[in-house]
Amino acid sequence: MAKPKQKLEPVLAAVPLFEGLSKRHLKKLASLAELANFMKGANVVKEGNPGDSFYVALVGEAKVTVKGKTVHRVLPGDHFGEISLLDGGERTATVTTLTPMTLLMIQRKNFLKELEQDPEVAVSLLESLARMIRRVDRSLAR
Repeated sequence: MAKPKQKLEPVLAAVPLFEGLSKRHLKKLASLAELANFMKGANVVKEGNPGDSFYVALVGEAKVTVKGKTVHRVLPGDHFGEISLLDGGERTATVTTLTPMTLLMIQRKNFLKELEQDPEVAVSLLESLARMIRRVDRSLAR
């Protein structure tokens, strides 16, 4: 896997989970990232398999299926795998490329190492998760 050459901080800042991170923390997360290239028709992740990486689409398109049914499309800027990044649990969907794709990938083991080395990142992520839960709670209360 190649290390990305472009500035990835803005790409990561657009991910809701990372929206509260400082520029310094975003830069550190970007340094953990690798580029992953997939051919058309490749399974990036498979439903039920253990999750070990988070992805942001940079180029190309994919479909997301749950129990064989297409539920979403992944386009540049979209992301998936944040739940597995946090808990390492089973993948909740399969993501299959519809075109050749380039994805930004952060492996869970590297992410966890960073959280251990810099607890401020963990606190910022907890705050982002709390904001996300509050938004869901508010929308359910309507």
